[in-house]
Amino acid sequence: MADEKKNIMTTDAGRPVGDNQNSLTVGPRGPVVFEDFLLFEKMAHFNRERIPERVVHAKGSGAHGYFVCTNPDMSKYTTAKLFNSAGKKTPTFIRFSTVGGEKGSADTERDPRGFALKFYTEEGNWDMTGNNTPVFFIRDPLKFGDFIHTQKRDPETNLKSPTMMWDFWSLSPESLHQVTILFSDRGTPHGYRHMDGFSSHTYSLVNDKNELFYVKWHFKTKQGIKNFTRESADEMRGQDPDYAQRDLFNAIKEGNFPKWRVSVQVMPEKQAETYHINPFDLTKVWPHKDYPLIEVGELVLDRNPENYFAEVEQAAFEPRNIVPGMGFSPDKMLQARLISYPDAHRYRLGVNYDGLPINKPQCPVHTYNRDGAMRFDGNHGAQPNYEPNSFGGPKQADQYRERPKEVAGTVDRHNHRLDSDYYTQPGNLFRLMTADAKQRLIGNIVASMSSVPRRIRRRRSQRSGLANRTNRKPKTTDCRQRRRLSGTGFSLCPVSAVAIPFVEASSRGAATLRPSSAGRIPHSNHFCS
Repeated sequence: MADEKKNIMTTDAGRPVGDNQNSLTVGPRGPVVFEDFLLFEKMAHFNRERIPERVVHAKGSGAHGYFVCTNPDMSKYTTAKLFNSAGKKTPTFIRFSTVGGEKGSADTERDPRGFALKFYTEEGNWDMTGNNTPVFFIRDPLKFGDFIHTQKRDPETNLKSPTMMWDFWSLSPESLHQVTILFSDRGTPHGYRHMDGFSSHTYSLVNDKNELFYVKWHFKTKQGIKNFTRESADEMRGQDPDYAQRDLFNAIKEGNFPKWRVSVQVMPEKQAETYHINPFDLTKVWPHKDYPLIEVGELVLDRNPENYFAEVEQAAFEPRNIVPGMGFSPDKMLQARLISYPDAHRYRLGVNYDGLPINKPQCPVHTYNRDGAMRFDGNHGAQPNYEPNSFGGPKQADQYRERPKEVAGTVDRHNHRLDSDYYTQPGNLFRLMTADAKQRLIGNIVASMSSVPRRIRRRRSQRSGLANRTNRKPKTTDCRQRRRLSGTGFSLCPVSAVAIPFVEASSRGAATLRPSSAGRIPHSNHFCS
């Protein structure tokens, strides 16, 4: 009898429902009456099922798992307890995503991928909000909204616009590194299991001696890197636009749990002051020869969400969520995200988003924040809602004060483009590619720029002229080869002797490197795209 009663349908208020098939009407053909409480409850709730989608990272997939520390020496760098012993496990939740597309976009679009992790530690939540690329398109947050607008839809046509993208990129030379990654094979990963993750930003760790170390986090897939080509990504977009979601869900369901090796690059605080690369520049990486990866542990995903909306759509990640023994850095983009992420969550989910089950810390929470829309946890009962108080309310603890730091400088809108070395690191990346990978990179850019106005294509080509003035000249220059390539729709940067897309003659068909060129790209100092 109890089981039968348990399965009886009710309204949201618990009233048993006797008929969920027919509206309450005046006669079989008559109008609906106003007292049909069930009809109006269902319609009202249906009208409000959708919450605002994320402005970026709108479409994503999620999974539960755990992190296990494997490095017994992490105490050299941090007091964070999730690293205090080898073998220690910490529950996690991850959300993968595309960045620029809407919630209904395809999983195989050429786009960076979000890689956001929530570690439920005994000291509170640590959120690592990263991407599958170690750098980003911009390094000053004032340009973030402008950049994202170019990845969305044209305000006139409501269509995606390569012209908007390339116009912005051609006027933002710091984007070259990320654009090179985006149009390489890594721009279309073969699902989420076969890609790496990066913090991208520089964070910090603090040990029990109050020594600070700047760090970058790396998550190396143990499934192996695997990517779609441009053609296979386009084909999969038509066959299964939800490919990455299906691949991740089915792998976990079948017991094929994805794993990543978690590592960190460590830079002592003093070295950051004199290192030849700005360690807080989001458009640059730290070379591994200077700061090699130190293995920290392993991330394993072993459980699918039971309800997508509750666990994935309502998941809220924010870089300000760190634990004792961790800190931030002067990275301008990171500093802005500390403010913008929680602000976006308050808009999308409401002020009490931290209390949602997927976001709630798995440790005691003692705060004086009260009330707000949709408060559903008892609102801390009769406890005092002010501090200081003499009624036993929670108190501050001096041992958790932020580490003091010295700052100096002139408050000004400093020109972030005074560092004009936009070419060295993209060039290093290009030279690491195989000849076939270089060919695909060039082909991907040519295909993307085919509809872009000629003046913007010219502007991109002029980057090679800038490189000529700022880099060493090559020992030899093959003018005939340069003319041959330009005739196919390419311009050759004489400094690097690397073919770069100019797409002057895109209407003649896709441009390709001739085999003689593709097989012997000489050493260079930069790659101009």
